Amino acid sequence: MKKFAIVLAGCGVFDGAEIHEATLTMLAIKEQGAEYEVFAPDIPQHHVINHITGKEMKETRNVLIESARIARGDIKDLKEFYASDFDALIFPGGFGAAKNLSTVAFKGSDAEVNAEVEKAVKSMLKAKKPIGALCISPAFIAKIIGDVKVTIGQDEGTAQAIEAMGGTHIDTEHGDVVVDDENLVFTSPCYMLEADISQIWDGAYNTVEAMLKFME
Repeated sequence: MKKFAIVLAGCGVFDGAEIHEATLTMLAIKEQGAEYEVFAPDIPQHHVINHITGKEMKETRNVLIESARIARGDIKDLKEFYASDFDALIFPGGFGAAKNLSTVAFKGSDAEVNAEVEKAVKSMLKAKKPIGALCISPAFIAKIIGDVKVTIGQDEGTAQAIEAMGGTHIDTEHGDVVVDDENLVFTSPCYMLEADISQIWDGAYNTVEAMLKFME
């Protein structure tokens, strides 16, 4: 049975992991006969957003503790991730991917990537194991790898940032998966396009399916 590592960025679309993308990735993995374990970096969250008003709140939170809400407490610090223990690595999206796992939201092509995230990605690249990324997450994958083919849908600004990082961006629709055969990177736009939850399921399922087909 193949085993995925899922890396989360908090809990909530505007300041953490996108919850639909995270949970549907888990479901897609289980529905297709594989297993998963959940990780997140033990770091302060960039900021906290009131998801009703959209306004920043005067409080602090921790990315690992917030991610544990989605994982139902069954989660590990990303420092404990080892490529040798897994067949695949996947990152759901949400603004946390661009605020907590990286600074793509603030610095675009000049972004920095969390050291543990970069280490995890590079260890999978070295092991020649597949890496999945949904929504905005492909942007920091491009920052780490440089010359890689990815998609975030059709957002021109983000696509230009990816190109400035050395990547190649492919415009896509709902459920499409772009595969970089050389780097074994699998990406789909999900909520980077205007979407409903069924379309997010298509993106998550199809990405996991493409990764598992490669692993066969």
